[in-house]
Amino acid sequence: MLKTHSFHIPVMGIGFTIDSPLKVSRFGIDSVISLVDDILLEKIRKMYALKFKMPYDEITEKMEDFRAKRVTSYLNLMKTLSEDKFEEFKKNITQTKQDITDFFEELPDSSSLKQEFKNLTATSFDLKNTTTWLKENLSMGQIDVNIMTKVDKDNYIKDEKLPIEYNDAHAALRGFANSDVNSSVVFSAGMNPKLYAYLEKFKGFYPDENGHINKKIILKVSDYRSALIQGKFLAKKGIWVSEYRIESGLNCGGHAFATDGYLLGPVLEEFKNKRDELQESIQTLLFSALEKKEYVVSKTNLQFKISAQGGVGTADEHQFLLDYYKVDSVGWGTPFLLVPEATTVDTETLNKLISAKEKDVYLSDISPLGVPFHNLKGNTKDLEKESFINKGRPGSACPKKFIGLNKEFTEKGICTASRQFQHLKIKQLDSEVLSKEAYDIKYQKIIAKSCTCVGLGTSALLAYDLDTKTEGTGVSVCPGPNIAYFSKKMRLNELTKAIYGESENITSADRPNLFIKELSIYIDYLKNKLEETTIDATPKEIKYLKIFASNLKEGLAYYQQLFSNQYKKAIENSPTVLSDLERSSKTLNRLNIAIEKLS
Repeated sequence: MLKTHSFHIPVMGIGFTIDSPLKVSRFGIDSVISLVDDILLEKIRKMYALKFKMPYDEITEKMEDFRAKRVTSYLNLMKTLSEDKFEEFKKNITQTKQDITDFFEELPDSSSLKQEFKNLTATSFDLKNTTTWLKENLSMGQIDVNIMTKVDKDNYIKDEKLPIEYNDAHAALRGFANSDVNSSVVFSAGMNPKLYAYLEKFKGFYPDENGHINKKIILKVSDYRSALIQGKFLAKKGIWVSEYRIESGLNCGGHAFATDGYLLGPVLEEFKNKRDELQESIQTLLFSALEKKEYVVSKTNLQFKISAQGGVGTADEHQFLLDYYKVDSVGWGTPFLLVPEATTVDTETLNKLISAKEKDVYLSDISPLGVPFHNLKGNTKDLEKESFINKGRPGSACPKKFIGLNKEFTEKGICTASRQFQHLKIKQLDSEVLSKEAYDIKYQKIIAKSCTCVGLGTSALLAYDLDTKTEGTGVSVCPGPNIAYFSKKMRLNELTKAIYGESENITSADRPNLFIKELSIYIDYLKNKLEETTIDATPKEIKYLKIFASNLKEGLAYYQQLFSNQYKKAIENSPTVLSDLERSSKTLNRLNIAIEKLS
């Protein structure tokens, strides 16, 4: 298949990319739909069915397996509508020679589709032949989906616990497997062995004799070891990973997984150097597993892609990732929040994103999952949370319960952002004999949690003027730090041209290189961890800090070498690169000395 674009739009929040495939797939751009919120999916499905005069039968919670059925129905609708738009698009761009020429001028020279077009028309341009060739070779962007593996809540009918296949993530996976879309499911937030085992039940995830797979697996990972472990685990079940999506642990939007201080550049270098080894070791396990199952074994070697994302903001950075690390695609997330033609963001939130500065994006403790979460100051969900606290009733009513995973007080899981959990936790805290200072610290940690499973989807409802009676109007938004360097609403072709270096740089002049920014975020993270660590730190806590600092030191040395040799252009584009590295080195040395004193 000829490739149109070298970037993709990752999943963002729950609702911000809820219908992105319908907006961008006709242009050959891949995007990802979150499957966390089946209630939101059902509301948006109804909206589009009515808009395009298509049949709509509501799938209610009284129906058996309603969550999976909602996912299937939504994806099928997205596929039908997206294909209709794609056919219309192909018709519009093949009317005249100028239409076709204009289309290819929008594509980068690196596009394999554009290269083939140049070869085809090198000597002459026959409109009929070229039109036929283009219609045969032009491909839609993928309608991919995202499942957070750990958001796999148990479900009940009254007090009877349902079998594991009715857990939230399992049901979402089944909904995708039963849909008509031939695309990929992106697994994020780590490994869920039971969910991975469930893949074996669906034929679409297995390769045919030619190596083709209808339902592909993409693993979002932040280091090579995680990719290898998960890839082998799945291969032993006969499941092939078609793409390893490497994301910066901290220089990203949404949840931030700092791992042990591994930086994006060194991680990509390891993938680059071990790509053949990864392919061979995992394929050997896969073919062996398929033979044991007496399933079809591909006659050809299977292939996988490597992609990268997290903090990319210029054409130079984009191209460097493609050329030096040999990645197959680069994810551009946060900047697309400012592109209404690609994502779904309500007007008030869009304006907050446009005006956001560095100080407005911070790594917070608001996520009920207990993972650091990038948050935008002043978002309306946080304001709503503060109003509840001020009224003496901290916590959310928890109308959707998707992150009801904590079983500290109840047999059924409840969310740590819920009013029920926070009431019980504060009651427990009140029974402890603590100083006021110690009490306040624990209290603040309890009430910090925010109802993100609702807040991250509400923006789509507000954008389309849909009912928010259940959800309320509070919006959570989780851009990466990169949002501080983009300050205007953009058209799709405007950002696309910027990605490929075909227009002026659209970021602010003081934007640091993505690797420099990532390094500074990691050092700040280590600094905060060190400040939280008391003189009574356990050996385990001290060991973690030492490993983290050691990996950062190695990463810093790697970047010093990279900028001095392979990536000299970064210094031309940002003259402060070397001085920034030197400043980071001095800070890291001071932190190392402080960590050693804890021993």
